[in-house]
Amino acid sequence: MAFAAINSSNRPTALSVVDATAQQPAPAVNHAVIDHAFAGDASLRKRVYDAIGDSPQHGELFQDIAQYTSTLQSRLQAQNNNTNNNNNEPSQPAVDQPLAKKRKLENGQIAASVDSKDVPLEFYAQDISFAVPQRKKLTLEITAAGGYLRARNQTTQNIEFGIPLQDIEHAVCLPVPEKAQRQFNFCIIPKNGDGVTTVPEGQTVPDTMVWTVPDGPPKAAFTGNGQRIEGTEHGEALIRRMLDSGLGHTKVIRPDDREFVSATPEAHRKGEKAYHVKAHKGSKDGYLFFLSTGILFGFKKPLLFFSFANIDSTSYTSVLQRTFNLNIATRADASEETQEFEFSMIDQADFAGIDEYVKRHGLQDASLAEARRAKKYNVNGAKGEEAGADGEGAEGGESELQKAERELEDQEDEEEEDYDPGSEGESEGSGSSSEEDDEDGEGEGGDDDEEDEEDADEDLVKQELGSEAEDVSGDEL
Repeated sequence: MAFAAINSSNRPTALSVVDATAQQPAPAVNHAVIDHAFAGDASLRKRVYDAIGDSPQHGELFQDIAQYTSTLQSRLQAQNNNTNNNNNEPSQPAVDQPLAKKRKLENGQIAASVDSKDVPLEFYAQDISFAVPQRKKLTLEITAAGGYLRARNQTTQNIEFGIPLQDIEHAVCLPVPEKAQRQFNFCIIPKNGDGVTTVPEGQTVPDTMVWTVPDGPPKAAFTGNGQRIEGTEHGEALIRRMLDSGLGHTKVIRPDDREFVSATPEAHRKGEKAYHVKAHKGSKDGYLFFLSTGILFGFKKPLLFFSFANIDSTSYTSVLQRTFNLNIATRADASEETQEFEFSMIDQADFAGIDEYVKRHGLQDASLAEARRAKKYNVNGAKGEEAGADGEGAEGGESELQKAERELEDQEDEEEEDYDPGSEGESEGSGSSSEEDDEDGEGEGGDDDEEDEEDADEDLVKQELGSEAEDVSGDEL
């Protein structure tokens, strides 16, 4: 009896087990991992979440199961792709993988790479308004370093589009013009996707991405483990920081006062500087931004980004009292032909700032193009100023607009000289009579043309110096 009493006193009761469990905090669950694994079966995903709600202490176990399920799906998909490639057949999704999970891109390829990789999330933000390649609200996701930037459908939980971080060539963050409330547009441009560079044959280029972030702290931003990000850091700064940490080979570029500021401030936000100029490319209107790494024209599809390495030269045309046109000639390398892009109806008030930017980076001189192509990054700053100084010296400090005006004046002077060949101080009548005399002489022809010309020269000398000759002879007397 004593032994039994001792054993019963040491045995934990069911209530004590429950209390011990209740005292331990439930581990955080990465909902994105579970959503990814069970995206094809909404009812099963709901049952998993219900089970986690009833037993929060098992959330980590369900997360591990979901992670393992995603790994199996990826392997099955890879095996299926290899089999189809060996048989020269088009790749088809695995039987266990949802058909709605893949989206066809414009080039006809299947956007599977950014979805099938088994990588944990670093950051995600919900209710992000995308404009390119789709116009809808999606969840923005950034996976761990060396991973992907992608957009997930908030209803179906499918990946709509994305890009490997290593394939991003340019990332810029720009204030949205002409908005009453301050907003920022993020523009993600992949390699060979700038709208200028020729895409190599057989190569697939991911979609360019553009999304908008309002000014102020983010409303629904989370770390990779699902913890909400609180604080005063604005959403634009937060996303820039997360992108910079994942990219590594480049960084997010913002407008800089040292590069370009429009002469016209923001009309909708008084007192705020504007970093854009309005322009038209054909019938399409948009905005030109002059940045430390190149010139961007947006925000409608397709975006155009002219990096310094691709710009061969720039020039100005249709220079009028109120507007002018900017022409950008591009060539990725010496083997390609030059192609020219014209942007029209630019306000004349912004000419000085644009011309200073062009000369600072040596963009008006095609002879400097090869030197710029040798520098894929870090082309702004002091090196850009040196290039601009070289270009300015080559042109003698004369801008393209001044050059065009001077050539126009020279042309007008030539036309005036052709119309009235008489020297200064002569009347129109004398000039006309000289022309008539010349015409009469030419009309007579004959063998005495040379003698007539000599006599005319002598008469002209007498007319010009005759009075002075008389003065000299008078002084001598």
